[in-house]
Amino acid sequence: MQNIKEYVEANKDRFLDELFELLRFPSVSADPQYKEGVLNTAEFVAQKLKDAGADNVEICPTAGYPIVYGEKIFDASLPTVLVYGHYDVQPADPLELWHTPPFEPTVRDGKIYARGAADDKGQFYMHVKAFEYMVRENQLACNVKFMIEGEEEVGSENLGIFVAANKERLKADVIVISDTSMISLEHPSLETGLRGLSYVEVEVTGPNRDLHSGVYGGAVANPATILSKMIASLHDENNHITIPGFYDDVVELTPEERKALNEAPFDIEEYKTDLGVQDVWGEEGFSSIERTGIRPTLEVNGIWGGYIGEGAKTVLPSKAFAKISMRLVPNQNSERITQLFKNHFEGIAPKSVKVEVKPHHGGEPVVTPTDSIAYRAAEKALEEAFGKKPIPTRGGGSIPIVALFEKELGIKTVLMGFGLDSDNLHSPNEKYGIENYLKGIETIPLFHKYYAELSK
Repeated sequence: MQNIKEYVEANKDRFLDELFELLRFPSVSADPQYKEGVLNTAEFVAQKLKDAGADNVEICPTAGYPIVYGEKIFDASLPTVLVYGHYDVQPADPLELWHTPPFEPTVRDGKIYARGAADDKGQFYMHVKAFEYMVRENQLACNVKFMIEGEEEVGSENLGIFVAANKERLKADVIVISDTSMISLEHPSLETGLRGLSYVEVEVTGPNRDLHSGVYGGAVANPATILSKMIASLHDENNHITIPGFYDDVVELTPEERKALNEAPFDIEEYKTDLGVQDVWGEEGFSSIERTGIRPTLEVNGIWGGYIGEGAKTVLPSKAFAKISMRLVPNQNSERITQLFKNHFEGIAPKSVKVEVKPHHGGEPVVTPTDSIAYRAAEKALEEAFGKKPIPTRGGGSIPIVALFEKELGIKTVLMGFGLDSDNLHSPNEKYGIENYLKGIETIPLFHKYYAELSK
């Protein structure tokens, strides 16, 4: 531990400079205008893997954005760790809410503010720098493979094709992903599960053109009004989701499991203060920790229609739209939930409008075992690095490829994230603590060490 701490201390300025350079690439996979930025990011990642000591580094083309692959196989008798990450980022909108430019990393109060700082550039790059240390200081305990993709934020549409076509190349004993969070630096934790996802877009169409709201208002259905009423009907008075069959496959935790989950440190008042809200909201009968970890949800991610420019325009819009995501828990299936939503939403539409539901992407929920060699190695690594045993938690987010990896490669995943829930992921002013970044670099070689020892 002392060696890696000294290495990080001696190189921390360079580690930060390299991360800042990576963060300056506007690698927004959802928006075609950033195509050049995404491709340049892949080139940068490939070069940094080579610089760190990886062999057979390749920018692998897909039907979308490329996957960067690299490896270091030095002893076939030792276990192999496959590191997954993504170099693409969410759109930075709304830009006016950023205090500093999203693609010009800025340090304030010990935190790096930039789009992608925590999700996932800062987190996957920890593995590159930890790998650099292990290679240069002859501390490699495992063979290492890297697979860093550029389409995670748009559903990883081409990753499954790549994985299926490269099973031998990607053969490993465990996958490690740092794209999750921990409770805090004072309370390190390891996520033991992730929710799945069903993401759809809905379109409500009324009249064949926008109408004067004075001439036609009250006589013709307003798609924006109808859409709002339909969305409101998706939750009942207890905030349960009203789609028939939605909860049929949900695995309910035992009272003992729920009690253990709620023993994780959580200050509800601090939570509300951080978010600037007077009270929390959610499904009746469950705590905030349970609502964000073990219960399915349905949320509106965007809604629009009609005139939204400056000033007034008394228009009755022809169309209204919404983007809706549903987070899923074991044993829900994303395709089934998408179909249930489509059937229900189109079925509750009044005859005065037409409704179309367009599925986008989805993924399956996962639970990772806490009795595996990989989990115990991660637990030991965090305990040594932080001075206390990590707390097992359930993550509220989704990483659909975890289920994909298990299905295609037969490999379990360890979720070893160093971000915080308060890092403004997908929001303006995304941030990542410098201490979190450096602590991650210190901890990752310990995981490799203990994984190799426990695998003997």
